[in-house]
Amino acid sequence: MKLAVLVAAAGAAWEERLVTAADRSDLGIEIARRCVDVVDLLAVAAAGQGRAAVVAAGLRRLDADAVDRLHAAGVVPVGVIRRDDQAAEERLRAMGIEYLVPEDADPQVIAALAREAVAGLRAVSAPLASLGFTAPSASASFAAGPVGAAPEESNGRHAPAPRRGRVVAVWGPTGAPGRTTVAVNLADALSRVPFPTLLVDADVYGATVAAALGLLDESPGLAAACRHAASSRLDGATLAGICWQLTPNLRVLTGIPLASRWPELRPAGVQAVLSTARELADYTVVDCGFNLETDEELSYDTMAPRRNGATLAVLEEADIVVVVGAGDPIGMQRLVRSLAELRELDVVGPESSSCVVLNKVRRGVVPGDPRSELVAALARFGGTEPVALLPYDRDGLDVAVATGRTLAESRPSSPLRAALVDLASLLTGVPAPRGRGARR
Repeated sequence: MKLAVLVAAAGAAWEERLVTAADRSDLGIEIARRCVDVVDLLAVAAAGQGRAAVVAAGLRRLDADAVDRLHAAGVVPVGVIRRDDQAAEERLRAMGIEYLVPEDADPQVIAALAREAVAGLRAVSAPLASLGFTAPSASASFAAGPVGAAPEESNGRHAPAPRRGRVVAVWGPTGAPGRTTVAVNLADALSRVPFPTLLVDADVYGATVAAALGLLDESPGLAAACRHAASSRLDGATLAGICWQLTPNLRVLTGIPLASRWPELRPAGVQAVLSTARELADYTVVDCGFNLETDEELSYDTMAPRRNGATLAVLEEADIVVVVGAGDPIGMQRLVRSLAELRELDVVGPESSSCVVLNKVRRGVVPGDPRSELVAALARFGGTEPVALLPYDRDGLDVAVATGRTLAESRPSSPLRAALVDLASLLTGVPAPRGRGARR
């Protein structure tokens, strides 16, 4: 049985050669549809008319989002580029197209690569190897060790290696337990260790990091970074240019100013941004949305966007998940239920670690000693213990919000700030200074 192949070539000469050869020779493929553009290609792919799509590198509106939709429809894309066009090769690989072939290759070679792509083969055949094109290589593995550590070469010298930063997701249930407050001031504390730190606002329901820090929420931010990752390769320099530089060691990637713009934060784009963030910063702190629902009512439509996809993508990519709950009866109830939901969905990566932080701890809302009572209640009903209990410093937070600054800048003596410094020290294993600092 021949493999059904879709072709979208934007009028390139190789398309006619491939179609003619498929009609006249036994290439093991049949051209199921010659698509005029990306919209046509995605519609035909969603209809299940093909298993592979041979696409031209210059196809208009071909981006990571389109490639993600092809994969969701069960169609493997194969890119056709000009020989020695390094820029096009990097761009297509950044989009997620792993199989590439030069446009002057014989139709037999293109057909063979399409069959290999569908079969999921990683090894290249002899004709492809002779052309100088290789199958996608496995992702580089990183040995455990200090952030930014360089591997040792066989001659004993240290070779420069890209930074492999860690992603810290700050998540918690609905009800405003203080996710943004913890994310902002935890990132600030990490930057004063000092670690190069990036703060990302990925909340698709109420992004408020920009407002908390007195920044313009109309600036590009995470949505722009996702768009850039979809159209071309997103590198550290480009990502740094999109961020706000708050202090020498703290950058901020603001969120979407309107909740209705959540479709701009597609999971594939968010994952690409976090991957680049690992190269830019030692620690990337992400403020997440609260909702973990998987939109099961839309699960029949594999192409439909998922509003909570960005949150789930962050939790899957995170090295550390900080779960924030409010230290009051209602907040504890929500926290216990959210912990059960988190375990049930199993969205946290297998190599990730998670910890619980109780925020807004104060007397009056809990009988007796609030710290001991909250710890005992969480152990009994949640099956875990908090790594930190953060005091409710309302006066300090009011000053910080009013001035658009972090606690370290507006109220350095705040007990909440001291507790967050201790949390940063716990997460990194490095004692953190508590001296006052200012933006530059």
